[in-house]
Amino acid sequence: MAQPEYLRIAADLRRRITSGEFAPGDQLPILPALCEEYRVSEATIRNALRLLRNEGMIETRARAGTRVRARPPVHRMAADRYRAAPGSKSTPYTRDQDIGWSEYRLDKRFEKVRADAELAALFESEIGERLLARHFVFYDNDEPTQMSTSYVRWSDVAGTPVADPIHEPWPGGTRAQMASLGINVTRITESFTCAMPTDAEAATLRIGTGVPVLRYTRRHLADTGRVVEVAHPIVRRGDTTVVDFTIELGEQ
Repeated sequence: MAQPEYLRIAADLRRRITSGEFAPGDQLPILPALCEEYRVSEATIRNALRLLRNEGMIETRARAGTRVRARPPVHRMAADRYRAAPGSKSTPYTRDQDIGWSEYRLDKRFEKVRADAELAALFESEIGERLLARHFVFYDNDEPTQMSTSYVRWSDVAGTPVADPIHEPWPGGTRAQMASLGINVTRITESFTCAMPTDAEAATLRIGTGVPVLRYTRRHLADTGRVVEVAHPIVRRGDTTVVDFTIELGEQ
């Protein structure tokens, strides 16, 4: 079956953008010029541009035309990002982004919830246990790059600074928060998946609906084996996130 014309044109424009023929910030030819170049209708060109817009490659603004979007930098998530020097303000997020404390801010919303079956399984607790849900959007120099909902047990945090959003962002992150409660975190688990974004995720992260996202679930476990925090899910754009693992193998 022949490929639809708009897919062929989108593929060619994508190639021209990635090759540098159209650089970030460059304006694409106007609609009539593209119609003439590719010998197709305006509707076909609009469909091709819509596809590239959903992929986050171009943006269209009133009276400014269609321009190539700047490619965001790639960020590497190292396996040791949860290790920090004693007294350090840095968090796994600031280490992922390679930014300082002054370049980091959060949108935040806290609410008390009850554990449903999925959360109870992650906490290894009873369904209905009271939790504090902390909804975050993380910004790197005012650019939203990560969103998450982090849950902690209400019995651990009630009446403490951890339960008050005024203290976020917390220097040192969740592990430091738990330490302030006398909880010694000795293990962290993560599970990763990749999918297309929901409309809410695409809007929050300011990405096209055609840009995949990386979703992962993180758990902090105390030295007793008790699960003390679950972040479910953490969401980042998938096309600019690299997860690095180092696996040490002993001698065979």
